[in-house]
Amino acid sequence: MVKILVNDGIHPDGKLLLEEASYIVNEDKVPQDQLVDRIGEYDVLIVRSATKVTREVIEAGKNLKIIARGGVGLDNIDVEFAQSKGIEVYNTPKASSRAVAELALGHLFGLTRMLQRSNRELAAGGDFKKLKKAYETGFQLRGKTIGIIGFGRIGQEVAKMSLGLGMNVRAHDPYVQEAEVGIQLHSYEDLKINVRIRTEPYDRIIRESDFITFHIPGGGQPVVTAAELAKMKNGVFLINTARGGIIDEEALLAALESGKVGGAGLDVFENEPTPREALLKHPLVSCTPHIGASTLEAQSYIGMELADKIIAFFGDDK
Repeated sequence: MVKILVNDGIHPDGKLLLEEASYIVNEDKVPQDQLVDRIGEYDVLIVRSATKVTREVIEAGKNLKIIARGGVGLDNIDVEFAQSKGIEVYNTPKASSRAVAELALGHLFGLTRMLQRSNRELAAGGDFKKLKKAYETGFQLRGKTIGIIGFGRIGQEVAKMSLGLGMNVRAHDPYVQEAEVGIQLHSYEDLKINVRIRTEPYDRIIRESDFITFHIPGGGQPVVTAAELAKMKNGVFLINTARGGIIDEEALLAALESGKVGGAGLDVFENEPTPREALLKHPLVSCTPHIGASTLEAQSYIGMELADKIIAFFGDDK
């Protein structure tokens, strides 16, 4: 009998598929400091970003055959060590791409029309007429250049929507030379527009873009430091819905204060779950609490994608 520990939650649709396959699914959260003692009971461990699947946890998982993460990144899992033990490691790169891309564009809309500032100040009792005057200098996205750093599934979803808005789309990805982006009109299934986008050098993208959005793995050194910020256009807008630490936050704050950066949309932070207050309260920053993949639709897709992969692995062996 396959026993599954779902330590960070799973959508009911995914859980139902697993239970219909006659697997035992335990959703009771095991605290991180107790996981080493408990993991030996299970064949499968499902996590999101909260649980850290360390070498010690993997070593203790004597029966583990699968470690699955509901999401794209795998930086909270020691993938190399797990694979050296013959354990399959799965994630869900398809399920949440649209949700993350929509949030990135949501931050862009909010920043260009100063929604976050007017909302805060109007709700705090600000003078309506003065705020109307103060925030009448917003601008439209059509005709502006968006640079997409990381041109995988999420980056390509951003490209589709940006093209639909009439933006000039540029992209960088060391592993992707070009991609054909298909724009499917929802109400017209027989009408599809294909646009081929060739990726360009990183340095060129950051120099020539009005907006730069990041869709790359984290875990290493920042890819945006004071040196990269200095190369960007004055008043550039930055969006990070990927991983905290991709943008050096000290350098970002300095660039916001100097006017080099016109605004930043941040869904991820270096010090989650306690981001630095200076960013959260900065008038030029639009903040969300790491909700890129957290739509009802995406969570359902993630749960079902995980369930499908697990069921395919075990087949009829229950």
